[in-house]
Amino acid sequence: MKTNPPNPNLTEPRWLRLTLIAVALTFLLLMLVVPLAAVFYEALKGGWTLYLQSITDPEAWSAIKLTLITAAVVVPVNAVLGVAMAWLLTRFDFRGKQLLTTLLDLPFSVSPVVAGLMFVLLFGAHTAFGGWLEAQSIQIIFAIPGIILATLFVTFPFVARELIPLMQAQGDSEEQAALILGASGRQMFWRVTLPNIKWALLYGIILTNARAMGEFGAVSVVSGHIRGETNTIPLLVEIFYNEYNFTGAFALSGVLALLALATLALQNIITRIQERKLAAAERNVA
Repeated sequence: MKTNPPNPNLTEPRWLRLTLIAVALTFLLLMLVVPLAAVFYEALKGGWTLYLQSITDPEAWSAIKLTLITAAVVVPVNAVLGVAMAWLLTRFDFRGKQLLTTLLDLPFSVSPVVAGLMFVLLFGAHTAFGGWLEAQSIQIIFAIPGIILATLFVTFPFVARELIPLMQAQGDSEEQAALILGASGRQMFWRVTLPNIKWALLYGIILTNARAMGEFGAVSVVSGHIRGETNTIPLLVEIFYNEYNFTGAFALSGVLALLALATLALQNIITRIQERKLAAAERNVA
């Protein structure tokens, strides 16, 4: 059977494809690979012993623990709040829904530094509410609770923004069918809703975790930079670098980069699993 040759007007020239690929690879090499390699090179330039001493230093270890604790608190809370927000905005119609949808993107549009300043103005010791909290021996600003609140604010939209388009596309027909067949609201959520959104939820959780560990601006404002107490990894990297402690700065940068790479690897694994499941489902339908 004779096939028609491809229309040259609908295909790009070979030289154009090669040029675009070369530009993309060069950009990735210069902007991502080379800087990342430079961080690990500087971190390990003095040898493994010095590297391990740098990250096990009490001040560095305190920053690592605080970063992990913050992420461990922020990620589950934002996962629950994100699912609740996505459910509200996709399953119910109410007055002010458009305004709430707009406010959901507020942490994306507000500078992290401004976000941190908002918490200082709300919970600072010289404000009415902050002063009352201080009288109750509850310290928010320049303490761990302030760091967690600031990180919660800047990472809040990630889960909801991953779920909303998916839940809108899926609709609620399966959930309504489950309710008609006698399922309770809890059974409907765990057996119908959650399995349908689990991959988008995991992706949103990964993005939230990455941002929580790397947040600098908002945390810098509310932390107070108390050595050994309220410095996360990004804050301590800046402090070490400004003090010309380049080994410690690059060692902690390497830790943060490894955490980011682990997050990226997990994201790729989840994407591959999702693609395999979709391919298997398409083969079963065919």
